[in-house]
Amino acid sequence: MKSPSHSPKGRRPDPRRADGARPGKPPARNPTRVAALALLTAVLERHRPMEEALDALPPSDPRDRAAAHRIAAAVLRRLGSLDAVLEPFLRREPPPEVRQVLRIGAAELLLLATPPHAAVASCVDLVPRPFAGLVNAVLRKVGAEGAAALEDLDGERLDTPGWLWTAWHKAYGPGVRAIARAHRLPAPLDLSLKAGTALPEGAILLPTGTVRLPAGTRITELPAFIDGAAWAQDAAAALPARLLAARAGERVADLCAAPGGKTAQLAATGAEVVAVERDPTRILRLRENLARLGLDARVVQGDATEWDPGHRFDAILLDAPCSATGTIRRHPDVPYLKRPTDIPTLAGLQGPMLAHAAKLLAPGGRLVFATCSLQPEEGEAQAANPPAGLLPDPIRPEEVPGLEGAITPEGWLRTRPDLWEEHGGMDGFFMARFRAAE
Repeated sequence: MKSPSHSPKGRRPDPRRADGARPGKPPARNPTRVAALALLTAVLERHRPMEEALDALPPSDPRDRAAAHRIAAAVLRRLGSLDAVLEPFLRREPPPEVRQVLRIGAAELLLLATPPHAAVASCVDLVPRPFAGLVNAVLRKVGAEGAAALEDLDGERLDTPGWLWTAWHKAYGPGVRAIARAHRLPAPLDLSLKAGTALPEGAILLPTGTVRLPAGTRITELPAFIDGAAWAQDAAAALPARLLAARAGERVADLCAAPGGKTAQLAATGAEVVAVERDPTRILRLRENLARLGLDARVVQGDATEWDPGHRFDAILLDAPCSATGTIRRHPDVPYLKRPTDIPTLAGLQGPMLAHAAKLLAPGGRLVFATCSLQPEEGEAQAANPPAGLLPDPIRPEEVPGLEGAITPEGWLRTRPDLWEEHGGMDGFFMARFRAAE
């Protein structure tokens, strides 16, 4: 038998290990995958929002950051399915960091069309050396067998946390599957435009006036955004301000205003807008967004349950803090940050906010209450018991072209992620409109 230290024809053996790394020298780690690992660790282990984790990343190339976000979002959208594919190839539970890396590799191989060699090699380089062989072996099996396994799974059920599936099944019956299916796809880029702004190239105009571009479009590269004539705003998120129908010269309050998309809509009408926000950090973002757009609104720091400027308003928009379960298409970290106990807590805050907002209305004034939640406790239950002095002002079909079927018998509007599926869906929102007694 030949000595293992010699190879045929006298050549030295390749010093690389079977997993591709050179002994004695740590491999260079791919910055995109490093960032993706940091984002997943922040969300799944530290329960931090992904946007917050993205802001906390070290300075890096914007394209690396965008790619890292894309990978992490793909993992979060299909987390249950990816874990189910990985399970047969794992004899025991790996450490959390290794688990996240395996999820990254599986997502790249099965969802993102990354070349297998690149996906496997970059993930091997992410883990401590004792786990390199495991990651290499498991991901090679995923590459060979994972696509067929993924196809056989009930992905809609697996990718939805149990408590949300139960709640949505109770609220929407069989529609829970359509909602879950919509959550598995990246959301398109929706824009609101200033009046007179040309439609960006490649965009479509939705029936309600929102401009839509394909998922992955870089908003910062659009001329309309650069010129301060456009802002990102989901088609559903644009509806509450439209339903308020503010007019030039009216006194209008936008309570819980940050980040400012709805404030911008209201200010663009020529109304005298006061934007109220409690969080000083979010106030900075609100001011920055209004300044970029060149729109005028008075921004004040205040608590929506007690703020009172000493006068009454013709119209008020209350987009109340909520669980944000309607925004999972755009924020796939939400299911892993929220808990069932959050819902009654948040609903308990919304009622007092609505009651206080009612006191700020002038006689005959209009109020739109909205939440970006799919949970009935944060929408229908609130509107069913309005404060004294608020009268229903039903939403009319002609106000929401293409969404007539989303109007409830009570005259409220309930959007869901699976609506306009042929156009790319929309966020889940609840909206109800009221008028103050004369």
